[in-house]
Amino acid sequence: MPNVHFLPANRSIAVEKGTTVLEAARLAGVLIESPCNGAVVCGKCAVHLEPDSLHHIIRRGVHHLSNDQKLAGQVLSCEAEVIGDITVLVPDVAQEDLKITSHGHALAVALAPHVTKEFQPDKGVTAVFHGGEIAYEEEGDTEGETFGVVVDIGTTTLVVSLVDLNTGMELAHASALNPQSRHAQDVLSRIRIACEEKGLSEMRSGVIGEINRLIGQVAGEAEVHQDRIYEVVFSGNTCMLHLAAGINPRSLGQYPYTPELTGGCWMSANDLVLTIAPKGIVYLPPIISAYVGADITAGLQAVRLHEEQGTVLFIDIGTNGEMAIVHEGQVRATSTAAGPAFEGMNITFGMRAGQGAIERFAILKGGDICLKTIGNSPATGICGSGLMDIVAELVRHGVINKNGKFVSPEDPVLLPLLAERLVKIDGKPAFKLTDNVYLSQKDVRQVQLAKGAIRAGVEFLLRHTGVNPVDLDKVLIAGSFGFHLTAESLVTIGLLPAETTGKIEFVGNTAKSGGKAFLLNHNSRIEVQRLVQEVKVVELANCADFDRVFVEVLSF
Repeated sequence: MPNVHFLPANRSIAVEKGTTVLEAARLAGVLIESPCNGAVVCGKCAVHLEPDSLHHIIRRGVHHLSNDQKLAGQVLSCEAEVIGDITVLVPDVAQEDLKITSHGHALAVALAPHVTKEFQPDKGVTAVFHGGEIAYEEEGDTEGETFGVVVDIGTTTLVVSLVDLNTGMELAHASALNPQSRHAQDVLSRIRIACEEKGLSEMRSGVIGEINRLIGQVAGEAEVHQDRIYEVVFSGNTCMLHLAAGINPRSLGQYPYTPELTGGCWMSANDLVLTIAPKGIVYLPPIISAYVGADITAGLQAVRLHEEQGTVLFIDIGTNGEMAIVHEGQVRATSTAAGPAFEGMNITFGMRAGQGAIERFAILKGGDICLKTIGNSPATGICGSGLMDIVAELVRHGVINKNGKFVSPEDPVLLPLLAERLVKIDGKPAFKLTDNVYLSQKDVRQVQLAKGAIRAGVEFLLRHTGVNPVDLDKVLIAGSFGFHLTAESLVTIGLLPAETTGKIEFVGNTAKSGGKAFLLNHNSRIEVQRLVQEVKVVELANCADFDRVFVEVLSF
C-alpha cells in the first residue's frame, strides 16, 4: 500500500492505490480546504507535491490550475489518485481576516429576558430563574452579572455577540469563518458528510470549538467571566442547527425533507459542550421548514415582517436563498439552493471577503476600470460583492450579453479599452481585471445559476401570493453578504425584477439582531412560535414548471 506523508503536520498514512490525496488527508486527520467536498468544481484544494512524488499520482483530469501551477508541482487533491509513496505540502489554513457584517436592523423590544437573577440577602445566595421558575442558586450576590450570547451560525461565517441581560446592551462581538466550510461549502455536501457518525462528530466539534473560542474572545474583551453567561441563542439555518446540536441531518437530504429538530426549545449547554455557566441553557428558535430555518425566523422577528401593512419581500442572500413575503397579513416563505458562487466559491479567482479581495468594481467613462480591494491591498481574488459588481458592470456596458456570453472583442459597440481586456485564457474567453486576476466565462455562468435560483424563488413566491412585482412596496435584503451589495447590481443582473428599483433596503445581519430580540424578551419567543405555525411554505420542488421558470430567469 502506498504511503502518503503530509507536511507540515508530519503525519503519514498507508492507503489503497487509487485513493485521492484528499481522501488520504481526511483519513490522516489533516485538513485540506475543500469547499465543494471533492466534487472537482471549486479548484480550492490545491496542494504541492515534491518533484519525485509527481510520478506516483494519476490525475483524473487537470482542472482550475494554470500551467505555472502545474509546473510548480501543484495538483488538486480531490482528483490526484495515489499509486506510490508521496509527500504532500498542505497550504496553511489559518483563520483568515474576514470582513463579516455583524450588525442588523431590529426594532426595540421590552427588556424581559428568559434568564433573570435575584439576590436573597437572608440566605446569602442569588437565585437564577429560567422563565420565572427557579433553576438553581449561586453563592453570594451575583445579581449584577447576568449575561447572554447570540450566535449566528451561518453556512460560511459565525458571528457571536455578548449581551448584558440587565441592561440590554451589546458588550462585544466577534466573527470568524465557520470551520465546516473548509470541508464543504454547501449545505447538501455537509448533510452527506454528517450522515456518517464520524462526519457528524467532525462537523459538530469544529463549529462548537470555534463558537467557544469566540465566546472566550468576547468575554475577554468585555472582562466578563464565562460562568456568568447563562443563556445562548443559536440562530442559523435548519442544517446548521442540526449539526451544532449533534443531530444527524440525514432526513434533510431525503424526501419528504422533514427536520429531526423543529426548534422552539432549549438544550443544556453542558450537553453541547459550550463553555458558559455550568447549568447554562441554549435556546433554538423555531424552524419554519427543512430549508427555511431559524435564521429566517430571527429575521422575520427583527424586521417585524408580519406587521407590515403593504406587500413586502424579505430575502436573505447567501449560499441558501431563503425568502419570505407578507401580503394582507399572510406570510409565505421558500428557499432555493443558490450555491456557493455568492461566497466566491466555484469562481476561478473566487475567495472569501478577506485581504486583497476585489469588493467593488466600476467601469468609468471611456472604458477605464476602477476596483477596490479589502484592505486596499493588491488584488488577489474576487469576493461575492465584487463578483456581483463586476458582472453587473460588464452587462451594463455590453461586455456580457443578455445570454451571459462575452461578446467578441471586435464588436463595434464595445469601448476600445474594454475590448483590450477581453482575452483568451487556455483557449476560452475571459475578462482581464488585473495582470493576475480575471473573470472567466465559467464564472459568469456560475453567477447566472446562483441569481437564477433566487429569482425563480421570488417569482414563485409572487405567484403563490397572487401579486406582481410592481405591487411590491419594499424589498428587504438581509444577510452579511447581502449588506455589501448594491441595489443597482441586483437589478442589473436580474436577481430582482426591474420594478423593484427604488424599493430596495439593506437590513444587515437580521439573524443576529433577531436572535438578540429573543435573548432580551422571552415573550418574543412565544409570539414567533405562533407566527411560524401560520407561515405557508412554498415548496419549489412541488412546482411543476420550476425548471421552465428557472431557465427563463437566467438571462441578464
